[in-house]
Amino acid sequence: MAELFTAESIISLLTLTFLEIVLGIDNIIFISIAANKLAAGDQARARNIGLILAMVFRLILLLGISFVIALSKPFTHIDASWFTAAFTGQSLILFAGGLFLLYKATSEIHHKLEGVDESELEAGTTKGKSTISSVVTQIAITNIVFSIDSILTAIGLTSNVPIMMIAVVASVLVMMFFAGPVGRFVNEHPTIQMLGLAFLIMIGFMLVAEGAHLSEVVIFDQEVGTVPKGYLYFAIAFSLLVEFLNIRLRKTNTPVKLRPYEGLPQQDGIV
Repeated sequence: MAELFTAESIISLLTLTFLEIVLGIDNIIFISIAANKLAAGDQARARNIGLILAMVFRLILLLGISFVIALSKPFTHIDASWFTAAFTGQSLILFAGGLFLLYKATSEIHHKLEGVDESELEAGTTKGKSTISSVVTQIAITNIVFSIDSILTAIGLTSNVPIMMIAVVASVLVMMFFAGPVGRFVNEHPTIQMLGLAFLIMIGFMLVAEGAHLSEVVIFDQEVGTVPKGYLYFAIAFSLLVEFLNIRLRKTNTPVKLRPYEGLPQQDGIV
């Protein structure tokens, strides 16, 4: 316990907590958009369940650090004339998670812009209705990907497991506090929803590229590189800054209307 109160440990704790919050931004975006499928009264519950699952996944992985480290070791090699790779468990999870985010974000954009309007459905139908269990399942799948990436970052920063666990719990509590306001803000501004979905496409592409890079994939003598996360977060921050300025300049204008989720009652701020 004495090691937890040294200057080095406190600095590591604060730094790691900040990094966990930054790495959890994409998770909050996905959770907010996924929870938007539910009725207003169920959205907060779904967000809290999603963030609690994120915390549980991270703590379980921290308790099994040897398993996480083993995921970064190649388990098979492919050496063809035009394609070589050394696949690891971590790279396959990132690759699958990236493809899932690409599919999910693209399908959400299609639904919001070109989906069937509620008024076009036949009376009594519940097509497109989402339940808490389905939304939480989607959140859990995404949390697995984000949790492994988050824990590997933590392991690279410090080897003190108690500090990593405290940082994970503290970061999730902070995200739970801000998840509600973020979710409401996203729901009330359709352009923010579109930006959020665009961010998920960027993150999905980054995960696919990172999975290929960790697998040392070489296609036609061209090695697949990785996308620096600093570039990604700068693009996100710049896009949000521009949109915030646009919102301030157009407060009196009526926002664009996105398609609702069929079978659900109309919600304030959502048509």
